[in-house]
Amino acid sequence: MNKRTLGIEGLVTSELGFGCMGLNHHRGPVKDRNEMMKVVQRAFDAGVTMFDTAEVYGPYTNEELVGEAIQTFRKEIQLATKGGFDINGNSYYPDSNKETLRNSLEGSLKRLGTDYIDLYYIHRVDPNIPIEEVARTMQEFKKEGKILQWGLSEASAETIRRAHHIEPLAAVQSEYSIWWRELEKEVIPTLEELKIGLVAYSPLGRGFLTGKLTRDAIASENDNRAELPRFTEEAFKANQVVLDLLQKIANEKEATIAQVSLAWLLAQKDWIVPIPGTTKLSRIDENVGATSIHFSKQELNDINHAVDQLEIVGDRYNQEQNKRTGK
Repeated sequence: MNKRTLGIEGLVTSELGFGCMGLNHHRGPVKDRNEMMKVVQRAFDAGVTMFDTAEVYGPYTNEELVGEAIQTFRKEIQLATKGGFDINGNSYYPDSNKETLRNSLEGSLKRLGTDYIDLYYIHRVDPNIPIEEVARTMQEFKKEGKILQWGLSEASAETIRRAHHIEPLAAVQSEYSIWWRELEKEVIPTLEELKIGLVAYSPLGRGFLTGKLTRDAIASENDNRAELPRFTEEAFKANQVVLDLLQKIANEKEATIAQVSLAWLLAQKDWIVPIPGTTKLSRIDENVGATSIHFSKQELNDINHAVDQLEIVGDRYNQEQNKRTGK
């Protein structure tokens, strides 16, 4: 698999990463731990070197699973995790107080079984702590060697600029896919200007852009899609037009809808790394196959124009969740 470079300090990683959240968090009843560890191993064997988790996934249990799964190849990958929440049971709120961040990082290091994190994100911007103060805390962590690079998740263009001015960001992680393109207005131009990478989570629209997800398949237990506006029955039906368009392109490329969706993302910028997740071994091979699909400039223009004509129904988050993004 080809490599991509994130940030001015040169964090080199695979062009396709792996989002670990769904291994045991927010994607239905928790599956067999050993089977999920095999999925992580398979991703590595397929050339993936960016593995992304977070303290709040579980909470805590996702890092424990990932930490155990990567031990035999820890030095060969770029391990990313996120902190910056005040966690109280299953409730959590942004908290970038220095002491909280210190405790978050130390906890993550222990659970992941490592003495450093390649890429450490502030999971959501804390409106009560100046981002400059957070950046200085990250400077300390870097000097201590406990993190190599840092990033922000779901931050606004203004916050990105302010943070980067104090301590260069390697990457910003945000949702980005062919059916969620809000980043193109302000964030992506800012990242390009400042030479910051983008790690795109939910590149397959939380499963919708595989073309194989049904409304009935969304679990009532441990599946946050059930509460998201884009996954109501009405939205599911209305957004079929997106899949119809992607299927037409997939037929032309002799590929799957998921592969077309990932290939489209990879074609946007050479500093974007999508991190699709899965619990199925077969999906690893399918996703990695997207790296061999290419579009001409005209093809991309045609696809983007066609998507612009579609009316996509439903927001990506509910009102309460939206309050934590774009700060």
